[in-house]
Amino acid sequence: MQGKAEDSRNLVAEVQEIDVVFTPEDPDPQAIAALGLLGRMATTPAIFEPFRNPVTAADIRNCIGKLVIWQAEMERQAKREDNRVADADLCQLWILTPTASMTLLAEFGATIESEQGIYSLPGGFKSHIVVIHQLPVNRDTLWLRLLGRGNVQKRAIAEVSALPDTALFKDSVMELLADFLTRLEAQQNLEAEDRELIMQLSPVYLERIQEATEQGMARMGLQFMRRRFGAISPDVEERVRRLPASRLETLGEIMFDFESEADLVRWLDESDREIN
Repeated sequence: MQGKAEDSRNLVAEVQEIDVVFTPEDPDPQAIAALGLLGRMATTPAIFEPFRNPVTAADIRNCIGKLVIWQAEMERQAKREDNRVADADLCQLWILTPTASMTLLAEFGATIESEQGIYSLPGGFKSHIVVIHQLPVNRDTLWLRLLGRGNVQKRAIAEVSALPDTALFKDSVMELLADFLTRLEAQQNLEAEDRELIMQLSPVYLERIQEATEQGMARMGLQFMRRRFGAISPDVEERVRRLPASRLETLGEIMFDFESEADLVRWLDESDREIN
């Protein structure tokens, strides 16, 4: 057989960027439970590589390459400190893709786990592919389904919007969705799917602006009354924060007439009676 063999060859690796590297510190069981499947993924060191479009074979190889480089860096750092990295402490790779063909998954030897939509590469790779559009539609998968496309993403956004305001992480996710909207609107030549997404996110964005405005108005009013009356009882503060925008505007006009916290309480009582 003819050919050319080289006994050594230097490889110059280009600088690559990992999307998200997560190292858990003092995991909070409540937060893990609230995040569902995503929370369980984050209980060990992890690299997350989300894709807006369906992942390709080249994408998967690139992600695995970044994982190997990162693991080698961790081992070199440990060696410099005269330590060693336990196999369990090496990062797991989570590739998040809206869809993936069974042919592509088979090419990498990916097999389905006990969780629908989760595929694992052979153990030594410490790599997994999450096919978002195959995930079951329930609260456990909600935060991952937000990273899908089309109807899957739309449904997930609607589910987040419908969560009670006290739901853990809702406020942060709504802020991220509002930021996502502004970045979408700045893009040129949007696809029809992205234009539909903008239409769905616009009410979310306006709601966040309205909430921020109301919170700002309530905060300013409370600051003024604290300076004037001294400390205000927590239950009265909470009643002020719950006021709708129209009542906050009225409060801003008449609060200069209040002589004490009792005047504020009387006004809140009258306001409640008018609303009810």
